[in-house]
Amino acid sequence: MRVEIWSDIACPWCYVGKARFEKALAAFPHRDEVEVVHRSFELDPGRAKDDVQPVITMLTGKYGMSEAQAEAGEDNLGAQAAAEGLPYRTRGRDHGSTFDMHRLLHLAREQGRQTELLDLLYRANFAEERSVYNDDERLVELAGAAGLDADAARRVLADPEAYADGVRADEREAAELGATGVPFFVLDRTYGVSGAQPAEVFARALRQAWGERPTPKPVGGGSGAADGQDGGEACGPDGCAVPRH
Repeated sequence: MRVEIWSDIACPWCYVGKARFEKALAAFPHRDEVEVVHRSFELDPGRAKDDVQPVITMLTGKYGMSEAQAEAGEDNLGAQAAAEGLPYRTRGRDHGSTFDMHRLLHLAREQGRQTELLDLLYRANFAEERSVYNDDERLVELAGAAGLDADAARRVLADPEAYADGVRADEREAAELGATGVPFFVLDRTYGVSGAQPAEVFARALRQAWGERPTPKPVGGGSGAADGQDGGEACGPDGCAVPRH
């Protein structure tokens, strides 16, 4: 069975959702027969590589939040991440283009190191002080730590067309499936799960998809198999859903 996950490194709910899905997968009896493929989705497509700004500044400027609202949202997201055992810096993070990171993830998939690189990119973006944006050498370091050849990663970053078609193809496919936010999970092209659902929802989806149901059906509250908004918490063009306590 194949599980495809559309996500973006800049998306905090993708970071959290990946941990929740992996918790469900670890308990799934057929986990060794599940192939997980990560697909590209940019929350800010077309953003210039050198257009980097603090997350709080981005939130206040792009979504019209007050600084206090933006900080409260980051605090809530940090609490959600901590509940999954994930480190999360609620202050001092940057936001920028993730296109180059997605291109490197396509290289990593070819070499069987996609999950390793994605984990390192998430941790670097959400938990570490050094920015991952507009810093090719930082990305080369992370690629090397994931087991990729550093020179190969450097060549990809030097060529803006390398793997660009693969990234764009993933994004077109997400649109065709109706995904308007991420994370977005598609299980064996039979079930769709939108957002960072609780682990038990992913567990139920894995069991149902394993049964090879013939028609697409929503799992966990979505209005359709490819609904990216009515399910769990997600990030989309209008921002990231933040839990209210």
